[in-house]
Amino acid sequence: MSSNSDRVDIAHRTLRQAIIEQALKAGTKLPEDEIGRHFSMSRTLVRAVLAKLQAQGLVDTYHKRTATVAQPSLEEARDAFAVRRALEREVMKAVVKRWSPAIEKSLREHVQEEEAAHAKGDVRLSTRLAGEFHLKLADLAGNALLERYLSELVSRCSLILAMYSRPHSSECAISEHSGLIGALKKGDIAAAERLMDDHLSSVESRALFEDEAAVEPDLGSILSRFSAREAS
Repeated sequence: MSSNSDRVDIAHRTLRQAIIEQALKAGTKLPEDEIGRHFSMSRTLVRAVLAKLQAQGLVDTYHKRTATVAQPSLEEARDAFAVRRALEREVMKAVVKRWSPAIEKSLREHVQEEEAAHAKGDVRLSTRLAGEFHLKLADLAGNALLERYLSELVSRCSLILAMYSRPHSSECAISEHSGLIGALKKGDIAAAERLMDDHLSSVESRALFEDEAAVEPDLGSILSRFSAREAS
């Protein structure tokens, strides 16, 4: 039998991906009892999961009887990207200082995964890998606090893009990631920072407000689908 910490981790990862991929749309209610039944967890553990998601900006619980998927406004979206730019610049500086053949290998292998997902037409995987490229950079920066804060912002920005983004080709992001690796390898901090700013501006520009009719999803079926993926 899995431990409580394992169940919390699985539930967190399942809900996080379902939210980021917009299977659970902004404003969707997340009843504690239904989540608890699905993951065989007590309400106390469910609240721990929701607290982690709230810390990442993915769930709102303030003054609400039932937690809901967060609904960041466009103003909040712009603020999130502004802070993310500042943190990503610090990541660039730190990675340049720690650059090594092993770091280059790790980043280029990740870009190869992105290229393979794009070649297969797997939009969901391409989107996930694009976000994970930035998390990998943060990990390679060697600063645990910076990694933590950036991880939360990447999750928040992923939700924002799921809510507001217009269709786009993943080829752009892949080429931009390759360009970043090239600048980092040269040790050109100014170029790396500039390329990261341009890259994030490009990502942010994909945001487009669309007011869609709200449809209440079947939480149970969505959790089953995403749980199966986390278990595989």
